[in-house]
Amino acid sequence: MAILLTGGLGFIGSHTAVQLLNAENDVVIIDNLSNSETEVLRRIRKITGKSPKFYEGDIISSETLDIIFLENKIESVVHFAGLKAVGESTEQPLKYYKNNVSGTINLLQTMERYNVHKIVFSSSATIYGSPKSNPIHENYARSATNPYGRTKLIIEQIIEDLDHEKWNAIILRYFNPIGAHPSGLIGESPLGEPNNLIPIVLKVANSELKCLKVFGDNYDTPDGTAIRDYIHVVDLSDAHVKSIDLLSSRPYGLSIFNIGTGKPHSVLEVIDIFEKVNDISIPHQFVEPRQGDIGECWADCSKSNRGLKWRSHFGIEDMLRHAWKWKSKNPSADSSH
Repeated sequence: MAILLTGGLGFIGSHTAVQLLNAENDVVIIDNLSNSETEVLRRIRKITGKSPKFYEGDIISSETLDIIFLENKIESVVHFAGLKAVGESTEQPLKYYKNNVSGTINLLQTMERYNVHKIVFSSSATIYGSPKSNPIHENYARSATNPYGRTKLIIEQIIEDLDHEKWNAIILRYFNPIGAHPSGLIGESPLGEPNNLIPIVLKVANSELKCLKVFGDNYDTPDGTAIRDYIHVVDLSDAHVKSIDLLSSRPYGLSIFNIGTGKPHSVLEVIDIFEKVNDISIPHQFVEPRQGDIGECWADCSKSNRGLKWRSHFGIEDMLRHAWKWKSKNPSADSSH
């Protein structure tokens, strides 16, 4: 029996494929290569000594999904596939609703046809909007401020509406995944202009950008800069392995878990730690805060610690050291490989 990873060649998907293969699972991947490369397959094989079965295609295509489910004994699905640029989602909302929401409905309908009812869904802390307080618990109210976030919220609601005396589902709400595989062979390098802090820090460290813009220095935080919960991508991938274990140990149900460290860091702290662990200077300047950004956001992970028997192991120093190792070994990479 195999585990299907949708979007399995992307940043988080590729690391999860490595973890699952190392745990002796058979892995099948579908990816449309819109933000990834087939080079990832070679690197996964180099790390693990094993090769996942790969299909180039899109979950929006019922024909492609039918081929995968007919040719493989799929036992469970880990669903990463989805567009994820907040700015683009506001400019092209229909593209996001079609790809993310319609694609997920198509995937769930295919799973239903082939009597496969185990799914782990890649959600996001963006669904908490501006939280009432921190740390954030899974029972906090949900809201979204952009079409990308709304697609995550809608998909969560669709999964919640399934018959959970038949469906076995886990929703993982990621906080801020960073880092890279310790080998430096796979990591994050998003297409286009990055919006997240670490890819921009890496571009400055690599002399692709002259200066890091720090959005806001007047938040109600100890140093005035925004605070976030950063999670190492390998720890995040391990949470998916633990989720598959949980699905295998029960007949059905629905569980929702935050995946973070619960140990937040400000932008200035991240810059300072990056400089120290990598011995590289990161020039930065303060600019106006971005509209919609919040001052603080970090996870209460006690439920995932208990329910998944999972906890994070890598500290922020490891995350930033591994991220730079990836970037320095792959200085011209323009996608997640």
